Amino acid sequence: MSAWNQALDAAGIRDPGLRADYTRQRELAARFKRSAYLAARMLLPGPLFPHVVAATAFMHHSDNLLDSGPKDERAAAYAEWEKHVREGLAGGDSGHPVIRPLLHTSTAFPRLRGHVEEYLLTARADLEFAGFATEADHQAYIDQYSLPAFMLVACLLAPQDDAADFRAGCRTYIDASQRLDFVNDLAEDLADGRLTIPRETLERCGVTREDLEQARDLPGARELITFVLGQARTTLAAGRPLTGLVPAQGRPLVRALIAFDELTLTAATRKGAGLLKGSARPSAPGAVRVLLREYARARRMRRELGRRESFAAHEA
Repeated sequence: MSAWNQALDAAGIRDPGLRADYTRQRELAARFKRSAYLAARMLLPGPLFPHVVAATAFMHHSDNLLDSGPKDERAAAYAEWEKHVREGLAGGDSGHPVIRPLLHTSTAFPRLRGHVEEYLLTARADLEFAGFATEADHQAYIDQYSLPAFMLVACLLAPQDDAADFRAGCRTYIDASQRLDFVNDLAEDLADGRLTIPRETLERCGVTREDLEQARDLPGARELITFVLGQARTTLAAGRPLTGLVPAQGRPLVRALIAFDELTLTAATRKGAGLLKGSARPSAPGAVRVLLREYARARRMRRELGRRESFAAHEA
């Protein structure tokens, strides 16, 4: 039996149709960000992995609808999607292969439902995105879109208590990760008509949007990239305590995700103004080392938990 089928069994997902739905969502999640998918597959306990896949696939499917095509078409597609999701939440069932696994996962993790509803209330912030005038606008976007989207998955790793501290830690981390994505994907976003760095930051560095669109290697452009990468680095360092807020089973994954962002930061810093022409790729050997290190930690942790449970059962 494959590891995936074992994970479905461990998660209690027995219905053949539902298993097929989860399997399709696994393929969607794997296509989006391969390193994060591999980390989740290697580092999460089997019973948790399919549920993380379902939440991740829902987030990516929604994000694709918000980002793809002319605005009027995106608005209509997302409105129809939101209607189907709300009908599924209200009735407890859906004919859509992305929504069905989400609903099943929400029965295993009831807290997910509230995060889905919060996401639906705020997701149109991405649909209406037209750029940031100020840093305050960037922070509002984190609150209105990035954090609710991240919490769809993060809530499955959350502790039973200290919800406020956990959410605050998630916000700090996703602010750093989103800012890193914005500067690393600057060339791609500009080609799609999106400027994701606040205009006040451009003015501070003495560059224009046209300078960035034309990939002009100006002193101001280099200063801009250095400045934004520095913001991401500082915020990512502030987000590292999130690892300690996550229950033990989720810590290897959180450490890996932070380490992947650190590798991307290093690559982006080396590329510098080259980011105006294309994204930086994190070191593949570095990513493999991260996965192997955290996999070893996860195995040790599970063996220790198994010994403790065996000892407790013997004592009882």
